[in-house]
Parts: sequence; structure tokens; C-alpha cells
Amino acid sequence: MSERGLLDLSISLLPDLKITDKLLLLQAFDNEEQLFLQSRENIEEILNHALPAFWDITEIHEKAGRIDTMCRMRSINWVSFADSDYPPLLRESYDPPIVLFFKGKLPNPEKSLLGIVGTRKPSPQSAEQAYKIAGNIGKAGISVISGLALGIDAMSHRGNLIGNAPGYAVLGSGIDEVYPSVNRPLAKRILDSGGALISEYAPGVHPSKWTFPARNRIIAAMSRGVLIVEAPKKSGALITAAFALDQGKDLWVASCGLQENSGFDKRGTMKLANDGAEVINSACDILEKWNMETGSSFAKRAEGSNKNMNDYIISLADFLKIEI
Repeated sequence: MSERGLLDLSISLLPDLKITDKLLLLQAFDNEEQLFLQSRENIEEILNHALPAFWDITEIHEKAGRIDTMCRMRSINWVSFADSDYPPLLRESYDPPIVLFFKGKLPNPEKSLLGIVGTRKPSPQSAEQAYKIAGNIGKAGISVISGLALGIDAMSHRGNLIGNAPGYAVLGSGIDEVYPSVNRPLAKRILDSGGALISEYAPGVHPSKWTFPARNRIIAAMSRGVLIVEAPKKSGALITAAFALDQGKDLWVASCGLQENSGFDKRGTMKLANDGAEVINSACDILEKWNMETGSSFAKRAEGSNKNMNDYIISLADFLKIEI
């Protein structure tokens, strides 16, 4: 814990405040005692607006203490917006979390992350493309950040891990509440890779229909670019795409997400392409756009190391829920 103690964690728990209000309070105080001595009038003067209700600061402090203790017991770390270790791209985004919980090691701010997301029920072709792009991106030294959901997210994580890159997953729950539970072994592999599980939610928070869309802004913010592999007309992946565009990130769609395939809704990715999103066929396309390596030289090297497809077959079988 920093010299600020539980100040930042306490501020993150204050009810009925916008992110801009909480950031003002972060800047106004250096330690938790300073916050505890403030009257309602003092706080309203700092925020320059009236509060609908005033909080019980003792109750807030006790809750922050319980969360901090739970984190220590479960080997979960937390970093505040005020800390130097806070991810810089996330700091620059709209509506950044005041406190970010994580298990493992946060990504190197000097290295680019590629966000890959998509539907939980993709076509086999899109699942394979997500896996291959993520794997070859990993071999080029780029980590994938995604949401650990079924389908495209999981295949992207698996491919990137086979590419020997540390993985990063942003959860829509507390880090001790990995959802879906079937992906808990994958979460462990991400940690074993030297990556991290990341969440704005404290330990013990269960996933809900509200937390998943919210976590998508973190995926977009921490990425240099976002690839939407396949998405139906109504998809959380489209929320991630909107956040990416708002934040000025590269936004692409995968070619398999545009191919006609009976039984699979691809209207989301098709609309993105029609609206101007560039189409990606392979990892080579992304590397060339980021001026990291020529497509031809990388393709030859990557394909040469892709001879063993056992892990992909196992991953695809798991996705399709079949026995091999």
C-alpha cells in the first residue's frame, strides 16, 4: 500500500459521484485522514456542486479496509489512478476506473496490446481465424487483451498464449469470480504466462448484464488497436468497437466475420466494414500497419512454426464441445 493508504480505495467507493468528482478528490487529498476530516460543505466546495446526500465516512473506510484485506488474502493487487503504475493508456481514456484490481503483472506500457473480441457463438472459421491471428501476433511479441468470454475471446487468448506472449483478460466481475467458470483453467494459463487478470470490480463482485459492457471500455482503452472478429447485429463486441473509435484507436474487422455462413449472424461486423472499418486477413496485415515487420518476412517465419496444430485442434474441440 502506498503512503496514501486507503484514501484512493475509499474515494472509489463514494456513492453518487461522477468519475470527474472522484478525480478532483484524488487531487485534493494526500492521505485518508485528510478526507475523513472534511465536512459536507468542504466536499461541496471542492466539487463545486451540491451533494444529493452525504456519506458515512467511517462506513466507507471500513468497507475499503475489508476489500484491501480480501485482496491480500487472495493475492490480488490494486492500483490507483494516482499511482505511477496505473496503465497510462487507461489513464488517458474517458471514464477511467479510480482503482484497478489485478492478479499477475500489469502489461509493459512500452509495448502495444491488441484487443481482440467477438461473439460468444462464432462460426468455426472465425474461431480459427481469431486463434491464428492471436497466435501469430504473439510470435511477433504482441500480447492480446480480451474479455475471457466464450467463443472469440477464449480462442484469442489461447492462440496468443501458444504464441508465447503474456496474456491479459479484463473481467466483468471480481477477479476471484472468473466467469464463465469453464474458463478458469484458461485464466490460470494467462497468469502462468506472466500476464494478468484485470478488473475494476472488487473481489466478491459477481458478473451482471451491466458489468460486461462497462469492462469493454477498459479493453479498448488499454489497446493500441481493436480487432472485431465476428459479431452479430446486437453484440457486446460492438460496444468495444464504439469505445475504440471514441478513443481514437485503430479498429478492424476480420475477413471471416464478413463471409456468408448459414446459421451465423455476422451483421455486426458487416455493418462495421460498411461504415469504413478496415478488413484484416492475418496478423501480417496488423504488423505492417504498425510498421513492426513486413508481412512477407513474418508470414514465412510464423508459418514455419505453425506445424504443430494439436493445441488448436484441442482448443477448437473445446469450443465446439466435442470429443477428440
